[in-house]
Amino acid sequence: MSQFDETFDFIVVGCGAGSMPAAMVMRDAGKSVVVLEKSDSVGGTTAKSGGVMWIPNNPFMARDGVQDSYEQAEQYLNSLIAGHENVPGSTPERRAAYLKHSPELVHFLLAHGVKLTRVPYWPDYYDDLPGGCEPGRTVVAELFDTKQLGARRKQLQRGFLPLPLMLGDALRLGYLGKEWSVRWAVVKFVGRLIAQLFTGKRRVSAGAALQGWMIKAGLDHGVELRTDAAVSQLLVDSGRVTGVEVVIDGQPRRLGASLGVLVNAGGFAHSAELRAQYLPATQASWTNTIPSDTGDLIPQLGELGAQFANMDTLLGYQSAVPPGHENDYVKPGMQKTTVAPHCILVDQSGVRYMNEGGSYVAYCRNMLERNKTVPAVPSWAVMDHQGFKSVGVTGKKSLRQVKPWLESGFLKMADSLADLAIQMDCDPDVLQATVARFNGFARQGKDEDFNRGGRAYDRWLGNKYNPSGANFGELSQGPFFAFPVIPGDVSTYGGAVTDEHARVLNQDGNPIPGLYATGTSAASVFGHFYPGAGASIGPSATFGYLAARHAVANS
Repeated sequence: MSQFDETFDFIVVGCGAGSMPAAMVMRDAGKSVVVLEKSDSVGGTTAKSGGVMWIPNNPFMARDGVQDSYEQAEQYLNSLIAGHENVPGSTPERRAAYLKHSPELVHFLLAHGVKLTRVPYWPDYYDDLPGGCEPGRTVVAELFDTKQLGARRKQLQRGFLPLPLMLGDALRLGYLGKEWSVRWAVVKFVGRLIAQLFTGKRRVSAGAALQGWMIKAGLDHGVELRTDAAVSQLLVDSGRVTGVEVVIDGQPRRLGASLGVLVNAGGFAHSAELRAQYLPATQASWTNTIPSDTGDLIPQLGELGAQFANMDTLLGYQSAVPPGHENDYVKPGMQKTTVAPHCILVDQSGVRYMNEGGSYVAYCRNMLERNKTVPAVPSWAVMDHQGFKSVGVTGKKSLRQVKPWLESGFLKMADSLADLAIQMDCDPDVLQATVARFNGFARQGKDEDFNRGGRAYDRWLGNKYNPSGANFGELSQGPFFAFPVIPGDVSTYGGAVTDEHARVLNQDGNPIPGLYATGTSAASVFGHFYPGAGASIGPSATFGYLAARHAVANS
């Protein structure tokens, strides 16, 4: 066996959602473990994200009287994935493992000090399918005081919501003037802000809270966590992965792992080379992942014979990038814009081609599929004056605010749809016919082309107080506006094919000894589909947990 500078029972590469659950399983078993993070921050893209986990039949649903079961969730996934049951990485066995063990993971995390709860209402993305759950199966972290991390506090990756405001409350702020419960949530938020001035607490929400709790729990249980530790090579002896070579302070070191290595190093969203190979119609500049999400280990996994799947699939997040916002920490999202009343999405020919609601992954996949036959990257968000005053352009609702974008040409504005079409470089007759057809649907409250508004999730994204329906409203009042929407992302969705124990499989479908993968380093358990909010973070944490359990059981 090769000489090592240090030896551990288990090595975790990367610090995403699956890392600390795996590491804590090891520590519970009395095993040594180290988590290696190549950047100088901890928490990965998970910390930057909403930090939601899609966990069917989770204990908070029972607490709140929301009915769910293994069988109901299985029915939902079978309905969703019908016709794609045996996509590599999304086998029935792997889905069954997720449904069985993800609620177990929640109990495990709670027992280890990770404080979790659920968002009261966040529908599954296909809630209209058999087994779908309208209240939702989401699990989120309670607010986290970053001072609990001590000296590690400054290393926690900055989240998109660095405030003492629960994510579920933040999502409802648009109803501040309509609902007393939202006003009360804001009152509590302001109270927390004031309290922080006197207590010194620094509470965060969403993904930073989830990873804050996870990292604190891991450190409290003796997990060793190293930053600025880039893994350059997976070490193999007699066909088994036995450790890693890691660069620390510019010097390579060989670390041994007697029970195995878990790769949780993210996807390849920032790799221009891998995007050109697998996602040619997209750009790394559109991603919301952290800069270290470069797919460094993908070539090495390939050299070891790993199967890959879903490499052409994004964790899409429809976005707009106005001038001056190219380097925003989080690109302006369009999820609630084109499904709102008085707004639609059209391709570059002026034709509407999909339901603007539903899963953001499906939304961006639809854009990329459409683009294969009709230019649709970017597509155009089109709205009338009513839509502009309601949702605006990336939240800006006055002409004064968007004047620079009008001057730059990013935002188009015209008194008529025909003149708007000319600015969009499409046939005025086509755009006018598209809008006229949608206006007819808006008047009857039913989208006969794409069933927009047919799901509770669509309606949740829209405006439930709109007189003509949460997702409907004619585009009839000038001036009219148009701006480009792109298939941005929160990560890639493909990677190494793994089994129900998170073992990486080779081209023959056999496990590569000593090698595990989770998160977006692995192909999704749901194939090309995204069943609900947190359908990447939930599996990341669950399969990290299962990988470590398998390694311990076979030690």
